[in-house]
Amino acid sequence: MYQAFYGFQEMPFNITPDPRFLYLSPTHQEALQHLKYGVQERKGFIVLIGEVGCGKTTLCRRFLNEIDTERFDTALILNPRVTETQMLKAILTELGETKLARSQVDLVAQMNRVLLERIDRGRDIVLIIDEAQNLSFAVLEQIRLLSNLETDHQKLLQIVLMGQPELKDVLAQEELRQLRQRILVHYELHPLSLEDTRHYIHHRLTLAGGMGRPVFTPWALRAIHKASKGIPRIVNNLCDKSLLAAFIRDSDEVNYWDARRAARDLASLIE
Repeated sequence: MYQAFYGFQEMPFNITPDPRFLYLSPTHQEALQHLKYGVQERKGFIVLIGEVGCGKTTLCRRFLNEIDTERFDTALILNPRVTETQMLKAILTELGETKLARSQVDLVAQMNRVLLERIDRGRDIVLIIDEAQNLSFAVLEQIRLLSNLETDHQKLLQIVLMGQPELKDVLAQEELRQLRQRILVHYELHPLSLEDTRHYIHHRLTLAGGMGRPVFTPWALRAIHKASKGIPRIVNNLCDKSLLAAFIRDSDEVNYWDARRAARDLASLIE
């Protein structure tokens, strides 16, 4: 409703993980550099942790967009609630393999063969698993065993585990100490500060085609930051509702009361 009124070319606060809209706050910039460093230096296991809605998936898509496709083949797993066999098949399918072995043992042998062939062609292979806190112990152990695949000079597979803070508890289990010891790059995303939130909102308004209207007042920004606790996805929801409230008032200013009303509406949905 407000898109045409404010002259936006597209909606500024969609919650889909569009890497074009990624705002690289200091914590997101650092996380992206950790991902690039870990993969380029073949560190093996990389872990990225962040609260729900903090931008992990968007950051991952940005990372995939920037990765050198002349050097890297990637496999992105978005549904980790699978068995060991299903995980192996999913990885091979993501790598473009169409004829898959049936048994788990044969799948591991096929995986080793595929990885060696690609390494011989000068490729590096990156496996990214999102929502990794949902992986079962058996699948995590299978992934650890995949990390054993190597030549005399390098690992055949770089593995990125992305997940919510619960992933720390999962990895802290005594049974996973061998996997934990292999994690050489680890980073945890932090929520946006008030200043970051202000830049984040301005960034999305500008990318959506905003021409200086509407304006979020300082008190509106404070209210949005407080209610969202600096989580980008919640910031998006609050800004969307606040813009609608300002539009209904036929105003070029999003004020504190618009933001407060948006926060109350969102809180009522959660309750």
